[in-house]
Amino acid sequence: MLNEFELAINQICEEKGIPKEDVKEAMEMAIASAYKKDYGEKGEHYESKFDLKSGKSTIYKVEEVVETEEEIEKPQQQILLKDAKKKKKDVKVGDELKEEVTPDEMEFGRIAAQTAKQVITQKIREAEKETNYKSFKNKEGELINGVVQRIEKQTIFVDLGFISGILLPSEQIRGERYNVGQRLKVYIKEVNKSTRGAEIILSRSEPKIVKKLFELEVPEIASGVVEIKSVAREAGSRSKIAVMTTSEEIDPIGACVGQRGSRVQTVIAELGGEKIDIIEWDDNTVKFITNALSPAKVMSVKLNEVDKHALVEVAEDQLSLAIGKEGQNVRLAVKLTDWRIDIVKETGERASEENKDKVEEKDKVVDESDKKKELQNSKSSVEKTQKTEEVEKKDNKKEDKSKVIKKKEPKSKNQKKDSKK
Repeated sequence: MLNEFELAINQICEEKGIPKEDVKEAMEMAIASAYKKDYGEKGEHYESKFDLKSGKSTIYKVEEVVETEEEIEKPQQQILLKDAKKKKKDVKVGDELKEEVTPDEMEFGRIAAQTAKQVITQKIREAEKETNYKSFKNKEGELINGVVQRIEKQTIFVDLGFISGILLPSEQIRGERYNVGQRLKVYIKEVNKSTRGAEIILSRSEPKIVKKLFELEVPEIASGVVEIKSVAREAGSRSKIAVMTTSEEIDPIGACVGQRGSRVQTVIAELGGEKIDIIEWDDNTVKFITNALSPAKVMSVKLNEVDKHALVEVAEDQLSLAIGKEGQNVRLAVKLTDWRIDIVKETGERASEENKDKVEEKDKVVDESDKKKELQNSKSSVEKTQKTEEVEKKDNKKEDKSKVIKKKEPKSKNQKKDSKK
């Protein structure tokens, strides 16, 4: 059955999340300090051994063994070899000689008890800081749940349980708003030691957070059948991930998208509506770059292996799609493939042949139109000549009639004269 003292130690260990050994060490240091305060002499060094079950302590005076008097720098903490051998025969130079000095009845005064309390408090606090540091250092690069504790200007403090983490403005998603009490999934980017304990730098903009979220949502990724090879991200706007599978029976893109987009939509919701493009990773660099630039259609890719430079040709109507809004699509493709990519309009033989065909087609159209115009012009000229001929014929007929009338008129006059006579 545990005594009250041991129960109290167990409670401290559970509350602070520290091991019993650290609490025991704190008790031993506190008792040694209290003993030195009431019983020891100035400059002497004491250690104590504490039994958790019985609650009893044993006090030792500790001295370092030196060979000659010239080596003695601290007389209260060092002893000559010849004197040390009188107390312990097998002692050697450099050993620590521990001599028990536990009093029969050990009672501490108020000052000694206060000293012991301060030592225990300080030691437990240090042990708590060290435990938290080691615990979160092992979780570096992992995804963890937290609650927004407080907001100071643009810096967010997130409660992680025994300790708080810091979400700096540079690690936040652009445009995302945070409220006190809000639950978040955060990425542990960095864990450092400081005077206040472990300093935990959190992130919501880290590209690896996308990979971790897919690992939680897609069982095939967690089991290793589907693997995320690379991630490119512009936090708050768009991400691209390249996936592959070790099994021919599984579609890696379909596994990440889920039924009716359920899996990818969960990740998008966690990232505040950020768009995610899922492409298939390929050993062939040309195919990989072609996939990375989707949804644009690529005509050809020319690689410079030395400079890791790719010249990508696309059709004119695909150029803006390949570059993306403000160059986003090609930027993400560069990050995803780790190749420098330049996109140009389609040129060369293929384009020239197409241009020739277009020119020939235009020439044909022009020739046909010219022929039509010539026919029309010839028809119109024929019509004009016919009209002029008709007009001329009419004029000739009129002239003939007028001549006939003129000839008839003098005959009629002579006849009238003859009738009068």
